[in-house]
Amino acid sequence: MLSWGQLALTPDEWVAVRLSLLVAGVATLASLPFGIVISLLLARGRFWGKSALNVIVHLPLILPPVVTGYMLLILFGRRGPVGAFLAEHLGIVLSFRWTGAALASAVMGFPLMVRAMRLSIEQVDRKLEQAAGTLGASPLWVFTTVTLPLMVPGIIAGMILGFAKAIGEFGATITFVSNIPGETQTLPSAIYTFTQVPGGDTGAFRLTLVAIAIAVLALLASEILARRIGRRLDIE
Repeated sequence: MLSWGQLALTPDEWVAVRLSLLVAGVATLASLPFGIVISLLLARGRFWGKSALNVIVHLPLILPPVVTGYMLLILFGRRGPVGAFLAEHLGIVLSFRWTGAALASAVMGFPLMVRAMRLSIEQVDRKLEQAAGTLGASPLWVFTTVTLPLMVPGIIAGMILGFAKAIGEFGATITFVSNIPGETQTLPSAIYTFTQVPGGDTGAFRLTLVAIAIAVLALLASEILARRIGRRLDIE
């Protein structure tokens, strides 16, 4: 049985926790606008290639995470077509950087985010949008004042799913950005490192408790926000 002193995180473990929160937060916020647009296209759009877009979006759910990470390394590595362009023209390097970890986490969590938002859009009553349109509202105004507020529960659910996936992402991240302490070593990578060294069980257990706590807090926060937003929509 561990004592309270043994449950205290070390400075290096705190670094991994903060880095995980940073990576997950950046991954969620950066992919949110794209998630809204893609979910709208998949839910409402009628265009050639829609099925192909749907397959591409959900492909990270089917592929092994290591494969996704390797594909990111090929595309966004220093010698990859996208990575070389970013490094040469914009000075942005993603491979073996925490920003690359955020990219990998965003890619892995994006299908879950899009799916939650798409289901929310499909449940929006089109008659409400049509009514606003007959009153002279432009399509953009209808989306801003009618569709988007009704989408909010789905957006919150998608963000929480994306954030949770980013916190727990391991395979794609370690393949694309490796496991560098202080730079790319997130919670899952740190736990994995502890399990590979003698006497690392205590550190792995501490970080596991932290990961569970973060997941529980995220779920509680999403539930509270969804209820508050639901009450406001009922009042309006």
